[in-house]
Amino acid sequence: MLNQFRFADYAEHPPKSELWLRAPRSFTTADFQQYRTSGIRVFALGQSAASYESGVRFYADWNGFIAGYTDWFTRIESAGDFERLKKSNKVGIMLTFQNSDHFRTPDDVNTFHTLGQRLSQLTYNATNKLGSGFLADTDVGLTPFGAEIVARMNAVGMAVDLSHCGDRTTLDGIAATKKPALFSHAACRALVPGHMRCKTDEMITSMAKTGGVMGIPMIRFMIKIDEPVTQEHVLDHFDHVAKLVGVEHVGVGGDLDLVGNPNPVNAPDGGGRPTNQHNFDRYRLHEDTDGRITIRGLDHPKRIYDLTEGLIRRKYSDADIQLILGGNWIRALKEIWI
Repeated sequence: MLNQFRFADYAEHPPKSELWLRAPRSFTTADFQQYRTSGIRVFALGQSAASYESGVRFYADWNGFIAGYTDWFTRIESAGDFERLKKSNKVGIMLTFQNSDHFRTPDDVNTFHTLGQRLSQLTYNATNKLGSGFLADTDVGLTPFGAEIVARMNAVGMAVDLSHCGDRTTLDGIAATKKPALFSHAACRALVPGHMRCKTDEMITSMAKTGGVMGIPMIRFMIKIDEPVTQEHVLDHFDHVAKLVGVEHVGVGGDLDLVGNPNPVNAPDGGGRPTNQHNFDRYRLHEDTDGRITIRGLDHPKRIYDLTEGLIRRKYSDADIQLILGGNWIRALKEIWI
């Protein structure tokens, strides 16, 4: 639920991710083959917009991209799209945001739903009009405006994502939604003690009671408090959620783009490593010996196959692996997307 399409690599001039959106027919057959053979059938866009206007532009760009390559891509916006995708050779793109700053009023939820948005994270790391992210000095919880937005999201059929929300805002958001609450990409605090970006067992249990799903990320400092971090530690998080609330409530979060990058690369403004955020120390950042924050074996285009082999090693059944690799997300989204 957060396997992003492609982050900008500024060693390229211009980055492919920008070229593809701006120059018609610049996305090639060779480019598509990387997506088609990755094992990931749906990519959820995880960026965010600072304003209503930039949100409209972002979705206009992406809707134009999808419309330009209809033989290869399809927009995922209804429950039936999943079945249609299985019968095709196409790759799905789901329009989502990692923040809700673009909602000025509840009516904007309707507007963006019409543009194709099917999931919105209530907050990113800071406090906004809806609630607080986990880096905020004070977690104000879900605000009255936030409650209005959640109610409208429920009404139109847009998923409520609480991944980056602070503890109080997370629990308030779960209590407010009448549809399954989602953690598109979050790890278990029980396995990463004191890490506020991760979710407590109370939050995971409350989320599961709504029928929701939690996606496990592949960022090393969200998986283990210190080095070393391996694929096995990622699998421990799948195990923890499955044992706590059932395998029906865990899925793949990723938090990487196709090629395995977690952020823009070589960004001239340093934006690829956003360590200048207020209270960033709460991320408990630590790196691999080569400076990477990803996990070896899960940081390449076909990582989903390595993850699947790991689930087999952990003795998950074929049926349970199907749920983890997408079945759980499909079930929850079918309940949300009225």
